Amino acid sequence: MDGTKVMGLRNVSSICSLSEMDDHDLSRLLDKPRLNIERQRSFDERSLSELPIILTRGSYDNYEGMHSPCGRSGIDTPASWDRNSFDPHPIVAEAWEALRRTLVYFRGQPVGTIAAYDHASEEVLNYDQVFVRDFVPSALAFLMNGEPEIVKNFLLKTLQLQGWEKKVDRFKLGEGAMPASFKVLHDPVRKLDTIIADFGESAIGRVAPVDSGFWWIILLRAYTKSTGDLSLAERPECQKGMRLILTLCLAEGFDTFPTLLCADGCSMIDRRMDVYGYPIEIQALFYMALRCALSMLKQDAEGKDCIERIEKRLHALSYHMRSYFWLDFQQLNDIYRYKTEEYSHTAVNKFNVIPDSIPDWIFDFMPTRGGYFIGNVSPARMDFRWFCLGNCIAILSSLATPEQSVAIMDLIEARWDELVGEMPLKIAYPAIEKHEWRIVTGCDPKNTRWSYHNGGSWPVLLWLLTAACIKTGRPQIARQAIDLAETRLLKDGWPEYYDGKLGRFIGKQARKYQTWSIAGYLVAKMMLEDPSHLGMIALEEDKQRKPMIKRSSSWNC
Repeated sequence: MDGTKVMGLRNVSSICSLSEMDDHDLSRLLDKPRLNIERQRSFDERSLSELPIILTRGSYDNYEGMHSPCGRSGIDTPASWDRNSFDPHPIVAEAWEALRRTLVYFRGQPVGTIAAYDHASEEVLNYDQVFVRDFVPSALAFLMNGEPEIVKNFLLKTLQLQGWEKKVDRFKLGEGAMPASFKVLHDPVRKLDTIIADFGESAIGRVAPVDSGFWWIILLRAYTKSTGDLSLAERPECQKGMRLILTLCLAEGFDTFPTLLCADGCSMIDRRMDVYGYPIEIQALFYMALRCALSMLKQDAEGKDCIERIEKRLHALSYHMRSYFWLDFQQLNDIYRYKTEEYSHTAVNKFNVIPDSIPDWIFDFMPTRGGYFIGNVSPARMDFRWFCLGNCIAILSSLATPEQSVAIMDLIEARWDELVGEMPLKIAYPAIEKHEWRIVTGCDPKNTRWSYHNGGSWPVLLWLLTAACIKTGRPQIARQAIDLAETRLLKDGWPEYYDGKLGRFIGKQARKYQTWSIAGYLVAKMMLEDPSHLGMIALEEDKQRKPMIKRSSSWNC
């Protein structure tokens, strides 16, 4: 794609203080005491403002005096490495060079990164486009490296695209829908740049992305927290953009649940994988976007009504998710003994789940100590599969209680081979196989067992795991996962995903130099070596909305 070019590192000035726009005290995030902790308390139990340096990497000592990345001291050296007392891994420089090759320019300004820079691929498809969800780890990498301009340009450009009329065939999409992706076209003769946006009308399966709007709001807050620049979020067009996104989600209907009803293929798992209904990924992102928007919306005439609706939805959504989506050993045992056909408000089996529908694998998979949010809950149906993104976002957004967050980490440690294996990180577990695969996926050849979204391993998920590990005081888990990834990522050409139960094989249709594989590694690396970066993506527990939820059974073991 001729819309990309290599750009050297530039000095970008930015405000180093963190935003004080919400009621969570992150103002002391950069003043961290030197603490030596073996079993860390979760950051929900403490506060993000304490944020100690908790590296457990071999011979490296804990160190103090960390700073926010507000500039660069070297021309070709990322800012985060200049400050630290150790040398970066040899593949870090290669990763930055690869990431910069993916930059896309519109009228001379960088506005995003293409999905993949695969020279060997014959079919480009839409991998030469800027995807909203794919750009998030790239944006975080640039923010952590003191380069906020590209993120600001991206936020404003996608906001303009939101205002376009959106039609699929003859049907008009909701006004607040954000594009799945966009492509910049360069006309060298007329010296004109144009943009083509995809709202789902060109996507495989023609499914509109539900998560794009949520990621946009989350990224807007990350930009604000990283730079301290409140002016962008306070712009009338950004305020309106947030309200339009949330209006789509907060609309009243016939649903009796506070969760968001979604089609299959509307998120990172963008093909038919039996996640229709109320997938955990969308519910966790929905919750996080609501909380981020709540901290940024103005208390004016238009914002006040939206804020009130957000408050009500958050209260119901947190209770519903923590109560009905949570699964640990004790809860599994309770479901196993459920009675069916219960009527009235006294019903224990509120969704009329038939115990015989519990899959056999879950009994061996569920450790005595540990738990997680299952994939889906709806009438007579519970999807017991593990989905990585939804559980990590639940921790980062504090949708998970501190006890539940610890239990999720316990599960990852207890089921390391299944969820991490030889290449982090399983997007879903277990894979759908045989006749069930044929029915559920429509015989999708890309989603065969232990491949792609059907149990494949995705390096991009490293940054989410790392952030969740830091927030829960378990950096050693992230360190192990990153060490595993570093043995192969560069050698294998930064693949999109890996196949097999242990993630040993490069995905059969995986693109090389997949941008978010590169950016996900960089974000994980920078976040682990400077945990203060966590403040731009994590939310503290909302004390006002703290529910009376019983402690996870794993917590008491």
